[in-house]
Amino acid sequence: MAIADSLATTMSDKTKTEAVAFVAGSTGYVGQAVVAELRRQGVTTIAHIRPGSSRLERLGPAMQNIGASVDTTEWNTAALTKTFQRLGVTHVFCLIGTTRKQASKEGIEGDIYERIDFGLTSMLVEAAADQASPPRFVYLSSIGAKTNASSNYLKARGKAEAKLAAAGLSYIIARPSFITGSDRDELRPAERIGAAVADGALSLAGLLGGGKLKRKYQSTSAGELAKRLVDYGLGSDSGAFEGSDLARA
Repeated sequence: MAIADSLATTMSDKTKTEAVAFVAGSTGYVGQAVVAELRRQGVTTIAHIRPGSSRLERLGPAMQNIGASVDTTEWNTAALTKTFQRLGVTHVFCLIGTTRKQASKEGIEGDIYERIDFGLTSMLVEAAADQASPPRFVYLSSIGAKTNASSNYLKARGKAEAKLAAAGLSYIIARPSFITGSDRDELRPAERIGAAVADGALSLAGLLGGGKLKRKYQSTSAGELAKRLVDYGLGSDSGAFEGSDLARA
């Protein structure tokens, strides 16, 4: 091994040892995979679960069993600011999101994307920016996110991206296309079918010279995405990544 390679490995291991990762949205499909990947890489991991969440009793012990700590800080900026400071958080993984069905179960009304996807992300960004040593921020967004999108979901994601970019933090924005897999708790047959159809069409496009389109829109699984989110998160580059940057090699 070259000296430069050895140094890079040592620095990487040191970063992992010293890192304290706070995972918001830890009970979601990607969130669970990110918690598992962080622990697999030996990173001190704090899985945030909303107090009163129906998933706290079921998933909290499972996360503790793999060595993660469970935090139930209330969703407000002041409380999150204090938690980040108290725990010495160095990395924030913002993997939050919801569906209308889940929001209905949790009693969340109104514009759920404005309240959840943008509102909660804003709290995390503000809490991170208020630290003496601001943590690095990893935000799971979506392909097509922009502030002037016609979709409320993509508009909220675009607003969250803009808020993060303006906060002065070291950050990563991930914009995957379909995220699907047979291990998903929620049954989303339409999404799985859509991913399969899209991947098939993109493969054909690739054969016909549409390689760039294929790389941008190919689907990924939670495990594949989690590894890349953690690798990018523990790295030093900042910016947005999408498509093949987040999917299988």
